[in-house]
Amino acid sequence: MDKVSTLQGFIPDPVVGKLPASARVYVVGGAVRDALLGLTSIDKDWVVVGATVNDMLSACFTPVGADFPVFLHPGTHEEYALARTERKSGPGYKGFTFHADPTVTLEEDLARRDFTVNAMAMSAEGELIDPYGGLLDLQSKLMRHVSPAFVEDPLRVLRLARFLARFLEFSVADETLELCCQLRDSGELKHLVAERVFAELNKGMGEEKPFRMIKLLSKLNAWPELGGEPALKFARVDDAASKTVDQLSCAFDRWVYQLSHLGNKDAVDGLSKRWRIPKEIQQATVVFVELNNFLSLDKPDASALGYVLERVDLYRRPERLGDVCRIFRHAKGEHEELYRIHLAVEQVQSGQYKAWISKAIESAQPGASVADVVANAKTKWVEHLFQNTLNQKQ
Repeated sequence: MDKVSTLQGFIPDPVVGKLPASARVYVVGGAVRDALLGLTSIDKDWVVVGATVNDMLSACFTPVGADFPVFLHPGTHEEYALARTERKSGPGYKGFTFHADPTVTLEEDLARRDFTVNAMAMSAEGELIDPYGGLLDLQSKLMRHVSPAFVEDPLRVLRLARFLARFLEFSVADETLELCCQLRDSGELKHLVAERVFAELNKGMGEEKPFRMIKLLSKLNAWPELGGEPALKFARVDDAASKTVDQLSCAFDRWVYQLSHLGNKDAVDGLSKRWRIPKEIQQATVVFVELNNFLSLDKPDASALGYVLERVDLYRRPERLGDVCRIFRHAKGEHEELYRIHLAVEQVQSGQYKAWISKAIESAQPGASVADVVANAKTKWVEHLFQNTLNQKQ
């Protein structure tokens, strides 16, 4: 056991104090890793060694599930797990059976974790428990698996990829890359639940350099296993586009930009369905694709402008189009036709468009069809918008 100056230990609270004297409690995983890196972790994960389920219940911890030895602290709501071992019993990351009892050691519990930098623990006295060389790998900026059992959990490939998006100076051990390739070849990636695929990718999209995640999964040729040909198109971008996705400010914008490489609504809808991508991202991406098609026209006219404004549902969802215009501007720069789209959004949101339509209805001939009046007024408004912006450019 090592003493590390950056680790200050922790103060067991009254709830933890209700556990038997033989029980030992440790902070484990990411919180220890981040403390050693000088980073602050919002949440802590805890492991309890030498305790039973009844001990946890008697101390007022709340069980998370009937068959899973994890409990919530009644005050902090942080997770406290009984030390456990696991055995592969089926496909996918859920295909495990667990064994937890007071005889399971901390070292045995840490052995089931993914990477050595996540397989360290800290005691209340500030002692670092590091049986698998995590501190050395942390100092070497290296992601390395703890044991050959790494290949039993396909989710670890995605976790590795998103860690690279966060820890920019880290590389991956060659032997760990080899195990990732074994996981790919085993077909285990296909058993990942869609929601977990999106959840891991989404975490990576929110990190500083998400393209490092995309690049690693491409290097591993994992995309066909995760989403077939559409996933390959999602990830296949040139150097300029790779810089763009990193420069965008948030996960939502990055998803919209990256999904837009699929090129059409059907492909976007298909991959969104497969990965259970939220509707807001899916729909904004379709708007981005429509906008990109319009801005790619050589000489768009008022008719083309009116067509695309209908396609992107300007009149019911102007705020969404405004967001997509912002993403487009950040991703691809200013465009002379983008100003027209932006002006249309402003006039719908400010009520100018509504006032235009109301005036047309008020001045319509008696007996005229309201639907026809509105349609004609909308066409006139688009033509007016187009001509005015054309005059401004001249």
